[in-house]
Amino acid sequence: MPVADTSQLVSGVAERYASSLFDLAQEAGSADSVGADLARFQALIDESDDLKRLILSPVFSAEDQTKAIAAVAARAGITGLVANFLKVVASNRRLFAVPGMIKAYRVIAARARGEITADVTSAHALTAAQETELKAALKGVTGKDVAIAVTVDPSILGGLIVKVGSRQIDTSLRTKLSTLKLALKEVG
Repeated sequence: MPVADTSQLVSGVAERYASSLFDLAQEAGSADSVGADLARFQALIDESDDLKRLILSPVFSAEDQTKAIAAVAARAGITGLVANFLKVVASNRRLFAVPGMIKAYRVIAARARGEITADVTSAHALTAAQETELKAALKGVTGKDVAIAVTVDPSILGGLIVKVGSRQIDTSLRTKLSTLKLALKEVG
């Protein structure tokens, strides 16, 4: 029996939740502040292995997850719509999809502003100046304003991986080293 493709399930769940949250945020006139709160929560996930475990592990009860998420949100100053959203997601046993929901929200919000979104993977956090320069370069290529979602992944060693729509530009040191390794094997 084939294993179910859970990435498709997460994607569908994430988009539905993100779309509902965006509709509520727009009605309240707080789409940007909701986006900022979600970005803050994503940063907390990225920084804490314990929070990652809480979100991804099925061993915690919905009640425990809801209480823990409420406490984390309160401590981070995340209130209102996003705090309630996270509690609902936890009580519905969908915390595993939160990173996908945050990503989907960014895409929906950017589309509503007439922007396109680029997913950027970097070996270390980008400075504000680097983000501005990257946005300008991507605007030159795409002809549209670009919102960027940066993920830090030290395993790429250096450089960037940029995905815009179906296009991907990979200037990571890891990829360059593997290409060089392959070329050396062919020579040898």
